[in-house]
Amino acid sequence: MESSFQKIYQVVSRIPCGRTATYGQVAALAGNPRWARVVGYALHAAPPDLPCHRVVNREGRTADAFRAGGQDWQRIFLEEE
Repeated sequence: MESSFQKIYQVVSRIPCGRTATYGQVAALAGNPRWARVVGYALHAAPPDLPCHRVVNREGRTADAFRAGGQDWQRIFLEEE
């Protein structure tokens, strides 16, 4: 059986380069629209090659707690795409 984190990682891996999705959108596509917070937990534990920087909050803003680098790193990664 597939774990919730694995389902989330599959969804995030399909976000196209240069595009973003919200935590809620990822949660819904992973099978449970109430998993937005779980998406955040999963992304903090995600493998380094997963494009986590493409997941933004419901207002389309970058996350304050993006990995160890903070909000600026997420913005930089998105701008580079």
